[in-house]
Amino acid sequence: MKSGYKKIVFIVVLLWQVLLLAGCDYDVSEQPAQQAPVPFYNRDSRGRADTIGKLGTYSISIPAGVIDGWARYVGDPGDFADPKIKARYQRPPESYDLPIESFGFLYRITDGDVYTSFRQTQQDYRHDNETLIPYGKPFPWASVSVYGQYDAKVALNFNAYVQEGFKISKEISNIDYIQQPQPQYGLTVYRANNGIDPETGEPWKSDTLTKDRMIKKDQAGNIKTYIDCQFTQHINSCHHMFYNDDWHIQVWISYSRTYLPQWQEMENNIIKILDSWRVSREGKLLGKQIGKA
Repeated sequence: MKSGYKKIVFIVVLLWQVLLLAGCDYDVSEQPAQQAPVPFYNRDSRGRADTIGKLGTYSISIPAGVIDGWARYVGDPGDFADPKIKARYQRPPESYDLPIESFGFLYRITDGDVYTSFRQTQQDYRHDNETLIPYGKPFPWASVSVYGQYDAKVALNFNAYVQEGFKISKEISNIDYIQQPQPQYGLTVYRANNGIDPETGEPWKSDTLTKDRMIKKDQAGNIKTYIDCQFTQHINSCHHMFYNDDWHIQVWISYSRTYLPQWQEMENNIIKILDSWRVSREGKLLGKQIGKA
């Protein structure tokens, strides 16, 4: 009886030691991580998945082949970040709530369409590059960059930006920007020293530091659109920025000055394009996507 009892005690002790050793090696971090549910992706006719996320206020599904480059999400390392940081970085799982920092695309000014690979616009863009640019003809494509605005402390206007620009021009280059008496295409225009180089008394020969500057204010007096344009080049270009309060975004557009009269149409059409990419939090499209291949 005693020997049987001892055997039982021995087995219990042995099992306890095995369990204790196993417990010492147990590491929560080594357990398989719970995988995030894979979101639903809208796809084009070739089966390519859209780029998804949340841009400012709204969840979006950007058609495959539209983005020029790639989308950057909030928290992604910058292009020039330390390679070690990039290697260690793990982006959160994709979802329709993952905030997008920025992305770019090409917009055709003449009809409000967008460039998409494996769609007719791809051939159109190549044709325009070959037949218009070499001959100095107006290029109807604009480069668009969209930036989500997530800091509630940052005002969605260019008030401080514009005033600081005028101040720097005066202090660094001794250039006064003077408001012109007549608006142009609905924009308030400012020209460097009224367009005259004070050293020569003649029109500026270079616009490196003297680009024409234009603004548009909202009803509250805040600057919502800012544009600066070249005026001495063979082909003058414009850099155009605007805020949209509904989307909570800032948009940059670059294009030939030939198309400056259509600045407001561009703003409206770009918002229409973004609206067409809106989806529910589950990825259901809310309309017909512009640019879908």
